[in-house]
Amino acid sequence: MSVRQALLALLEQGPMYGYQLRAEFERRTGQTWPLNVGQVYTTLTRLERDGLVEGTGADAEGHVVYRATPAGREEVATWFTTPVARTQPPRDELAIKLALAVTVPGVDVGTVIQQQRSATMAALQDYTRLKRRGPDAGESTDRADLAWGLVLDSLVFGAEAEIRWLDHCEARLRRAALDRPAATAAGEVAAVRDENGEVVR
Repeated sequence: MSVRQALLALLEQGPMYGYQLRAEFERRTGQTWPLNVGQVYTTLTRLERDGLVEGTGADAEGHVVYRATPAGREEVATWFTTPVARTQPPRDELAIKLALAVTVPGVDVGTVIQQQRSATMAALQDYTRLKRRGPDAGESTDRADLAWGLVLDSLVFGAEAEIRWLDHCEARLRRAALDRPAATAAGEVAAVRDENGEVVR
C-alpha cells in the first residue's frame, strides 16, 4: 500500500496536518489499514524533502499544516492513471507458510490449511455482516460510504479467493499423496534392478 501517494491525494484536496490526514485516510478506507501518526509525519517529511508538499505554517493550535505542490499534484495524477504493477507481487505470508510447510518434515499441512480456512471463513462472515449493516455502495450518495464499500468489496473478494485457493491446495495435496505410493514403488523396483544388475519388467 502506498501511504505516500494516498497522503498526497488527500492533500491535493486541501491543506491538512498529520492527525487530520490520518483520520481522513482511515475514514475513507473504513479503518482497514490503520496508520500510525508517526508514519504519517515521517511520510510528510519525505514528501516535503522531495518537493511534493510544503508547509503553510501552523494553525491556531500549533499544528503544522501541509499542502500539495504542483509537483505533488502531478504525482497524484500519475498515480491514478498508472496501473498497480504485478511484476513483483507483495509477500503473501500464507503462501510462504504453505510453501514451507510442504517441505518441512513433521508439519501437518492439512491442519494448517483447515485452520486457515476457518479463520478466513470467519473474516468473510465479518465482512459480509459489515456489508449488510452499512449503506449500499450502489445507493449511497456519500463518497466516503462509496469508498468504504469498495474497500469492503475488495476484502470480501480477497477472502473468497483465499478460500478457493486453500481448497485447491488441499486437492493438490491429496493428489500428491495418491501419487507418492506409486513413485515409492517405482523407486524400490529401480533399486532391485540396480542391486542385481538385471532389468526388472
